[in-house]
Amino acid sequence: MADRPETDPWQRFRTVTRARIGLGRSGDGLPTKALLDFQLAHARARDAVHGAVDFDRLAADLAPHPTIRVHSAAPDRATYLRRPDLGRRLDDASRAALPAGAWDIAFVIADGLSAAAVQAHAAPLVHACLARLAGWSAAPVVLGAQARVALGDEVGALLGAKLVALLVGERPGLSAADSLGVYLTWAPEPGCPDSRRNCISNIHAAGLPIGAAADKLCWLAGEAARLKLTGVALKEDAPVLPGPAAGPQSIDQS
Repeated sequence: MADRPETDPWQRFRTVTRARIGLGRSGDGLPTKALLDFQLAHARARDAVHGAVDFDRLAADLAPHPTIRVHSAAPDRATYLRRPDLGRRLDDASRAALPAGAWDIAFVIADGLSAAAVQAHAAPLVHACLARLAGWSAAPVVLGAQARVALGDEVGALLGAKLVALLVGERPGLSAADSLGVYLTWAPEPGCPDSRRNCISNIHAAGLPIGAAADKLCWLAGEAARLKLTGVALKEDAPVLPGPAAGPQSIDQS
């Protein structure tokens, strides 16, 4: 009786996840291909963290919407990675560069922990959101270098924005090094707790698509303006949006 050909019982699971499952082994180690794939993903994650956003190109991609450049109190990348607190506040020159106004919404783009995510996805997402927010007054887009999430609170307060949407490169993993996140805060002010933010994460080619992310962000923005709040008090009741499968996504209400 002829032997049956071997089949891979893990293959059907790999079609629905990017997780590394059922990798097999070669002696005491991983098969060569699995090991090389892991090393490549690790290298991409390191490059994302240590890379630099080309802010000139980003400003051009955002045209014709005006932009303002700011910098956190972290003077360089090494300091930024060692001192998260400095990435959460502006340096003195940046505070002076932000004009006070009265805006419905301000978009802030922070490099965060993935330059690749910001370079690839931030401008398309801002354009998609502005197209959906007809009638809203939007401040110039603020481009923040060596910036973390809380920087948006100070920026929004100085601009006089009712609502701030901070786009940031998320901490890369071994399945996605270019994931973008958005943090939405009503009445931003320095010292704002995370419980007052809504988060949309995992925005990238194999995760949440730009169009779906823009729909969700603008729905949340509309509800925030109606209720005058964001965070744990703003529940996620957005309708299911039509379109291609979005892949894995997560909505963090904190």
